[in-house]
Amino acid sequence: MAHMKVPLLDLKAQLVSLEPEIKKAVLDVVDSTTYIMGPKVEALEKQVAAYCGVPHGIGVTSGTDALLVALMALDVRPGDLVLTTPYSFFATAGVVARLGAVPVFVDIDLRTYNMDPALLKMWFESNPDKIPKVKAILPVHLYGQCADMDPILKTGQTYRIPVIEDAAQAIGTTYPGASGVKKAGTFGVMGCFSFFPSKNLGGIGDGGMVVTADPALAEKLRKLRNHGASPKYYHSLIGGNFRLDPVQAAVLSVKLPHLESWHEARRRNAAYYDAHLNVPGIVKPAAVYGARHHIYNQYVISVPEKRDEARKFLTDNQIGNEVYYPVPFHEQECFRYLGYRKGDFPNSESAAQKTIALPIYPELTRDMQDFVIEKIHAFYR
Repeated sequence: MAHMKVPLLDLKAQLVSLEPEIKKAVLDVVDSTTYIMGPKVEALEKQVAAYCGVPHGIGVTSGTDALLVALMALDVRPGDLVLTTPYSFFATAGVVARLGAVPVFVDIDLRTYNMDPALLKMWFESNPDKIPKVKAILPVHLYGQCADMDPILKTGQTYRIPVIEDAAQAIGTTYPGASGVKKAGTFGVMGCFSFFPSKNLGGIGDGGMVVTADPALAEKLRKLRNHGASPKYYHSLIGGNFRLDPVQAAVLSVKLPHLESWHEARRRNAAYYDAHLNVPGIVKPAAVYGARHHIYNQYVISVPEKRDEARKFLTDNQIGNEVYYPVPFHEQECFRYLGYRKGDFPNSESAAQKTIALPIYPELTRDMQDFVIEKIHAFYR
C-alpha cells in the first residue's frame, strides 16, 4: 500500500467547505463592533440549549471555566469534597482544587473509561463521616460516550448530592436512561461543554458552555461569568470574567448545523476500524449502549504490550496518535498532597499505560484508515 500521511486531526479538511461562511461570520462580528457578549452569543446559547433539549445555555470562556463556574454556582468552598474520576483531562480535577475544595477520586470502568457507578456507591457506603462535606459528584463522559448515569444519579439522589456532568468531549451524545433517551449534559443539575478546536464542535479558539434546566442556576451562572454583576457595577456575588467571545459564538453557530452529520461520519469510521482492526489482544472501544449513543470524539484502543513502541512506529510512519491520558490525577505531582499512591486506582493506571487514540475525524478517507490498520497489524505481527 502506498505510503501516506494521516494526521490525528485535520482542521483544514473541515474548514474547506465552511471557510466562506466562517469568514463572513467573523467579519460580521468585526463590523458590528459588539466585541463582548451581544446577539451572536445569545443566538448560540439558544441554539445549543435547543440542541441539547434544555431551556438554558450560558456561554463561557472555555470548557475549564464551564466546570469552574458550575462548581461556583453550587457554592463549592475550601474544604468541600467533590467526587470525580482520576482519568480525564486535567481541568476536571484542577477546577475543584482551584476553589480550595478537595478532589476525591473514584476509579473508572475499563470498558468505558468512565466513572464506575458501583465504586461510587461503595465510596459513600464506606465513608459515612465524609458525606456531609460532599458538595458535588462530577462524572466525565470521556471520548464521546456517556458515563452510566442512572446509577450515578441514584447515588446522588440517595445522599442529596447534585451531579454536574463534564461533557466536554460529548456534545450531542445520548444515553438511554430510565427517563428516556436524553443528550449528555442534561441529566445532572448542570452540563459543561468545551468548544476547544479539537472537539466534535470546535471553535477557532477557546470557548465553552454550561446548560441547565434550572432557571435559578441559569441566572446565577450568568451573573458569575460577569463578575457577579447584575445590573452592571452592582455585585451580589464574586464571580469572574468567564464570558464567551462573540467571534467564537459566530463560528460555532455556523458549525452547529453540521454536527449530526459529523457524528455520523465518525461512527462510520469507528465501525470500519471495528470491522478491520483485528489484532489479538487489542481492545477496541466498547459502545456499551450501542454505536448510535457514541460520538467518538476519540477512538481509543487498548494494546496488549509495547504501547510506547507501537506509538513510535505509527509516528515514524506519519500516522498521528495520542495518549489521552498518560498520567492519572492521583499520580500528578501537583496532587501529591491528596495522599494517594500508585496502585490506588488500578483501572486508571492500566488505561494510562495501554491506550492509544487513533485518527477518527469525519474527513478521514478509507485509504487513510486502511493505512493505519495495515501499520498496526504490521507492528503486532
